[in-house]
Amino acid sequence: MTGGYGMKISGVLALFVSLAAQAASAQDNPIQHDAEFYILQAQHAEQWAQDDTAVDDALTAFRGRNNGQPPNIISVLIDDMGFGDMGIPELNAVRGYETPNINDFSDQAMRMVRMYTEPSCTPTRVAQMTGRLPVRMGMGDTTVDIAGFGLPENEVTLAEILKQAGYATSHVGKWHMGDIAESWAMNQGFDYAQHAIHQQGQLTIFNDDAIKEQVSVAIQDYDDKYTLDGWFRPDSAAMMTVIEGETSGPIREIRMETGERWNAAKYDEMNQAFQDKTMEELERLAGGEDPFFLQYWPMIPLDNTRAGRSGPESVNGGLYVDKMQLLDQWLGDLFARIEELGLTENTVVVVMGDNGHFTKYAPQSGFTPLIYAGGKGDTTEGGIRVDAFIRWPGMIEADGLLNSIIHVSDLYTTLSRFAGADQYIPRDRLVDGVDQSAALLFADESKARRDHVIVYSVNKPEAIVKDQLKLKLPGPGESAILAKFFDLYRDTREEYSVSTEVGAWGGQEFARILGRHMARKEKFPDTAPAYGVPYEGIENIRPETQQAVEAFLIKRQSPQQ
Repeated sequence: MTGGYGMKISGVLALFVSLAAQAASAQDNPIQHDAEFYILQAQHAEQWAQDDTAVDDALTAFRGRNNGQPPNIISVLIDDMGFGDMGIPELNAVRGYETPNINDFSDQAMRMVRMYTEPSCTPTRVAQMTGRLPVRMGMGDTTVDIAGFGLPENEVTLAEILKQAGYATSHVGKWHMGDIAESWAMNQGFDYAQHAIHQQGQLTIFNDDAIKEQVSVAIQDYDDKYTLDGWFRPDSAAMMTVIEGETSGPIREIRMETGERWNAAKYDEMNQAFQDKTMEELERLAGGEDPFFLQYWPMIPLDNTRAGRSGPESVNGGLYVDKMQLLDQWLGDLFARIEELGLTENTVVVVMGDNGHFTKYAPQSGFTPLIYAGGKGDTTEGGIRVDAFIRWPGMIEADGLLNSIIHVSDLYTTLSRFAGADQYIPRDRLVDGVDQSAALLFADESKARRDHVIVYSVNKPEAIVKDQLKLKLPGPGESAILAKFFDLYRDTREEYSVSTEVGAWGGQEFARILGRHMARKEKFPDTAPAYGVPYEGIENIRPETQQAVEAFLIKRQSPQQ
């Protein structure tokens, strides 16, 4: 017994020495950031060093109170929610609906007032998971149907970082980072995952009930006697729907049988199942010995049909707004169970939107832009400014406001720091996310490490935000002096350009920001996404799904014939 115990101790010591060596190496080889980080570092290095020490002390003290463990982390990312739709009861009243549970949560949390995301679903999720601008690996666009590409396996996700630090990891809900195997959550650091492969375009816009209601036009709602190309129109029922699996385990499609049609009832069933599974995973993870990382990325409130609708109704009556009230109930159940399990004090919970409203479906969705102009897909503030809250009792100020610029990629670096896992952040690539621990823990804007965002539309930079100023990037050959500048404090809707007033002194400065950003790409060039055969590796692929894949592969091969 003694010999075996001694061997175990020796193994633990060896592991400790190895981890310590990795940490030391990480300190010797710092995280590689974009150019503007170093502009700020040159001015604030001494203060940052002091802040880092204070953060270390705060995190060490927390672990001392938490049996030596770092905090659990729960991420809730809600689809297509504009700024002001959550956490402010007065604005709820203006809309004609209620989100009391999220509003209560916001009173317990800090609002990250200037949280910037990417303009649409996929790039925001990629940025949160990798800490990198999605353009860096060709993931800046959002696809709806079978596409044959996705997040490369060599990207190091937040889940992979936390897993190296001893976290149990689980993901439930939306994913939307590719339809090839290496891109899926269970192959990107999650011990367990249950998620849709595609997104609501397939699941609530293409489905049979939506087609009947003309939510989608000219798919299957017409006499097709003149149609020659049977592969032109998508069939949501033939596409893969929801998959489930564990790391290195079998992956299966669930809740969909051969020949079954996808419709509004199936969509409701899926969303309820995601909620139920999240609660189940919370119970399971809470019962384990390891700290955990649980992601719940719901697919409602997007729900585009009246068919079979049930649940809470609002004065607003909008298709998405009513479902937002249902999601609020579900999140209320999640928050209550966190409390009942005794997890509140030792768990970081982030609740936020992924981009602005899907304005294509306004006003019937019930949502339209409020404070900021534009929505999903736009690079105006309404497309990339979202409600965002972070709660960590005793560590992050309750009912607080942080008005520093934060980009969604900063969560990657900051949550890694909270977990004591930042030594596992890769040093061989550029990481856009910066560590905002000091600003959050001490509720102090002066301790922020970001003052700008370069706003991309797919693979093209379209705007730069710096402090309260925003430049809409001029076209080729156009002078930055005459470009459209906006003061976002004075002009939230970007309607009153102050081009000359700012451009006369700031035009070249903004041009230099972009120039430094592009120059940094020469050292860290953008790469392509991963390509492959859609759905490969799913062991129970349906015959109609296999046929859809074969049609896709023929179309992809056609230009080369």
